[in-house]
Amino acid sequence: MARLPAAEWTGREELAALVDALGHGKVRWVGGAVRDTLLGSPVHDIDAATPLSPQEVIAACTKAGIRTAPTGIEHGTITAIVEGGNVEITTLRKDVETDGRRATVEFAQEWRDDAARRDFTINALYADPETLEIHDYFGGLDDLAARRVRFIGDARERIREDYLRLLRYFRFQARFGSQLDADAEDACKDLAEGLRGLSRERVGWELQNLLALTDPSATVARMRTLGVLQVVLPEASAREVAALAALVAEESRQDVQPDAMRRLAALLPALPPVAEQVAARLRLSRSQRARLGCVAARTSDDPADPRGLAYREGLACATDRLLLLGASTSPLDGWELPELPLKGGEIVARGVGKGPEVARILQAVERRWIEAGFPGRKAVEAMLDDELLQTRDES
Repeated sequence: MARLPAAEWTGREELAALVDALGHGKVRWVGGAVRDTLLGSPVHDIDAATPLSPQEVIAACTKAGIRTAPTGIEHGTITAIVEGGNVEITTLRKDVETDGRRATVEFAQEWRDDAARRDFTINALYADPETLEIHDYFGGLDDLAARRVRFIGDARERIREDYLRLLRYFRFQARFGSQLDADAEDACKDLAEGLRGLSRERVGWELQNLLALTDPSATVARMRTLGVLQVVLPEASAREVAALAALVAEESRQDVQPDAMRRLAALLPALPPVAEQVAARLRLSRSQRARLGCVAARTSDDPADPRGLAYREGLACATDRLLLLGASTSPLDGWELPELPLKGGEIVARGVGKGPEVARILQAVERRWIEAGFPGRKAVEAMLDDELLQTRDES
């Protein structure tokens, strides 16, 4: 009989109190917390399943003095607000009808029914909170040991129920998989066109989750081989896929943390209009759109002056550009963006009339200041003197 190894979270007193409130045999831990504990990975979120209805969960928790929030009550999910991290408690469910984008479900009483509607076998592992016994209905333990991501039941049927599972397959493959599952790969290849029916937000979110992983490059290349990447990101040619692999290697070499937006930029040609189109299509935030466009404007001249680049474009964009160009980011380590020690009012005080001429001189001094490596006030005053002298000579 397999059991969940004891972990810090399994011994939390507030979780034991929650189990007591819901009743013996009425709750099991499920999903990521169970999977990640078995892998020895950090656990961030704890999910629970129960045959109790949402109203019964609320009543039981209220009686025990545990606060709750109806965070997903229409789907059967109640969040128990407890010290050390909240717990999402979802009533057992089974699918009644699906259309590829969403499912109509009804509450169930059988644990196996609930397991059968989950996506992958490694996500359908349940653990008894009192005995830590693991309930595995579809061979998830063997798949986890083999590092194999396998759909529950028929892969094509599961994908047709919700096409987002096709993208989730690749994310989980990148994170957990080492052994490819032929049925899953064939299903993803054959059903890739179904991704066009998903909302762009869902596709964009799933892509970001994939690209944020430690090294998604081999999986992204596999997606292109199977024809999946061409559906969700047709701008990513073989050249851009290779650029992603090079970026991941460069991040590792320079010990820079992975970043989904930077990696998305690697998968796009260095053309700002293309970046803008993709950002709009994926419904990215305003700041994400700006960053993607900035990185797309990179040129081979960028590494010549990393700090000047950072001053003009910001540290994040400059870091992204340098990494994508295979250049060192060390000149930016611990460097804070300086402020030009000169104001327009000082130029006016030197006899220049208010208006465009002040802005022109200020910009000229700023350019020289950047090129000189951001010297101090005395040097800037000398630059201003020189600019004013040239202005008088020209007039």
